Amino acid sequence: MTKTLIILNPHAAGGKAGAVWTDLEPLLWQNLGELVIAVTQHPEEVAEHLDKAYASGLTRVIAIGGDGTNHALINALVHLNARHPDGPQMIYGNLPIGTGRDWARGVGIPFRDIGEAARWIAEAKPTPVDIGAVDYDGQQRFFLNIASAGISGEVAQRVNKEPERRTWTFLQATVETMLQYRPKTVRIALDGSAWYDGAAYLLAVANGTTFGRGMKIAPKAKTNDGLLDVVLVKGMSRPRIMMAFEQVYRGVHLTHPKVGYQQAREVRIESQMPLGFELDGEVFNGHELAFSIRPGLLRMLI
Repeated sequence: MTKTLIILNPHAAGGKAGAVWTDLEPLLWQNLGELVIAVTQHPEEVAEHLDKAYASGLTRVIAIGGDGTNHALINALVHLNARHPDGPQMIYGNLPIGTGRDWARGVGIPFRDIGEAARWIAEAKPTPVDIGAVDYDGQQRFFLNIASAGISGEVAQRVNKEPERRTWTFLQATVETMLQYRPKTVRIALDGSAWYDGAAYLLAVANGTTFGRGMKIAPKAKTNDGLLDVVLVKGMSRPRIMMAFEQVYRGVHLTHPKVGYQQAREVRIESQMPLGFELDGEVFNGHELAFSIRPGLLRMLI
């Protein structure tokens, strides 16, 4: 049976990942076979663990951690596979032990029961999955689930500052930010054509369906269609956006008159002011952001 590299961040979810691992480890040995376990203290360590594992012949890695671990793995795997175009590609699986777990919600990982999760990952098959890319201010990063700019960047900052995240942390951070946030003036182009010029609360560029711990921001998104689902929340009064907010949890907001929806392969957003944005929950800043889709770039266990 193939050996599996496990990347474990025991500090994810305020230390919950380390506690859950005690019960999860024997189940993975039983369901997956031999494991090679690498414990990470910082996301920057992920690439080194992957390089050593690949050099020793391992081609399957499963992450146990939160959004930060997941984001680090996606970026490291893209670069690792690119360095070995003629060799076997590293296959990625994800068992999220974090606060949001939105990728799991979108693809149906049974994250509430560790026994079910272990059986699920053992039965999952390597499947080509699209990966998003963003170029900004001379840099490039990749994302698996959803990238978004505007109010979501500030929400993610609030969440990431919380030393202990609870079930209501995302909701509380979103409401608090909405009460203070002023929409930014942005210009957005899709596949090279102008799409929107004006005030906006949010631009979501989605490969998956869900972010913010259960908000179905892009309910039509598919991870293997070679397209990005683009959702724009335009400027509106604060009472109006507060009233419409709950629609996002039900995924029925796309027909709202202040919401724009389109699919594209390339998305560009520009702003005169620095624009906060997040990639799978990790926060960045830039003035000009260019998003693109890389069809089938990674093989994932789903």
